[in-house]
Amino acid sequence: MLYHCNYLSGHVLPPNYTATFCLFHLTSCRVSHRDFIADLAKQQGNHHISCTVGTWEDQGTWVRSVLSTSSVMTRDRYNGSLPNGDRGRRKSRFALYKRPKANGVKPSTVHVISTPQASKAISCKGQHSISYTLSRNQTVVVEYTHDKDTDMFQVGRSTESPIDFVVTDTISGSQNNDETQITQSTISRFACRIVCDRNAPYTARIFAAGFDSSKNIFLGEKAAKWKNPDGHMDGLTTNGVLVMHPKGGFTEESKPGVWREISVCGDVYTLRETRSAQQRGKLVENETNILQDGSLIDLCGATLLWRTADGLFHTPTQKHIEALRQEINAARPQCPVGLNTLAFPSINRKDVVEEKQPWAYLSCGHVHGYHNWGHRSDTEANERECPMCRTVGPYVPLWLGCEAGFYVDAGPPTYAFTPCGHVCSEKSAKYWSQIPLPHGTHAFHASCPFCAAQLTGEHNCVKLIFQGPID
Repeated sequence: MLYHCNYLSGHVLPPNYTATFCLFHLTSCRVSHRDFIADLAKQQGNHHISCTVGTWEDQGTWVRSVLSTSSVMTRDRYNGSLPNGDRGRRKSRFALYKRPKANGVKPSTVHVISTPQASKAISCKGQHSISYTLSRNQTVVVEYTHDKDTDMFQVGRSTESPIDFVVTDTISGSQNNDETQITQSTISRFACRIVCDRNAPYTARIFAAGFDSSKNIFLGEKAAKWKNPDGHMDGLTTNGVLVMHPKGGFTEESKPGVWREISVCGDVYTLRETRSAQQRGKLVENETNILQDGSLIDLCGATLLWRTADGLFHTPTQKHIEALRQEINAARPQCPVGLNTLAFPSINRKDVVEEKQPWAYLSCGHVHGYHNWGHRSDTEANERECPMCRTVGPYVPLWLGCEAGFYVDAGPPTYAFTPCGHVCSEKSAKYWSQIPLPHGTHAFHASCPFCAAQLTGEHNCVKLIFQGPID
């Protein structure tokens, strides 16, 4: 699912997670972002938060952003929460605050080592370092020193203490329960690090790889690495850290950007031929590793959606989505065949199909109540013929998308993703329908941000056609 810098797998959205700095794991939370940020501030002993451009701050306590992950999964797996709920550092969203004391680091001394013993001696000094193994007899070790002007946050699969935001692989909502067993994770234990300036404008930068419990990063002999023209070493992690910045920010006018790979030192490159190829892409000199509102971070198994505090301030809240749900239900939409009144279930009941649940034929968009007739084939149990227009296609229950951080506007929920049936605003549906999320070693496809199901159909989403009450 998408992690907001929640889980979009692939807010943590799986194999496409999409992540508010917050980071959203593309999945979502059940409280408004404003309430969420206020609650976090209270936990820090700060009850007076004000909004400024790009940050929420007051007397040194601020939310840098929220990382979310988004795994596109079936309703019983994601859509606003992780399968087993938030636990410790494994959660669907992660807010970055200015730390009480800076923990950032910056490059310092460079050592060229000819023996493994000497390399080990340097890496065991208790100082942060990155080791580049060039051959059996040569290793370059770059020591890092304390940086009083930055805060560092680390993301990865490891549950060790250096990791601030623990992410796990997103399982696509298109997979059934028999197919969801992950045999081996493709997410790095120490996948990436995000470094935030402690002073205005509070710029946040992303780097591939994170420091382990010994404060080291090791790039082995087989890892892609090189010496830049300025003499500094750099490299790529095994499966890479990919970033996509949307054009026009994260708004209703946004368009997809181009996926790039970020190096260990933060440079931007075109994608490798395959995810783990040894040959790096071309350096993109006019682009940077600075994160912006709506940036997607793919860790090869989870996709994070980055939201800034300012961006979240203009995002619909959970209360707004609940008001839209109640407004739709108050209009008393009816099944055009059974004439029974339909109603979207409350967010707290989002895992259970209810009697009044709206169902839709996703090939045409006609909304009905549930019925068990109309099958056209014994082999395609989900293929039904719409009684209104005779169109044949998937027939599924509709669910409101619960993570407000994935919405690009505050419009009414009138569109559904195909084939999962998650419902959101028209512009939000059309935005995510055109976003290619990394899948596997070299494929890309659009996925539902709420459950990570691979989207299908002519437009990946469909406009819903409700029938009002006859009386």
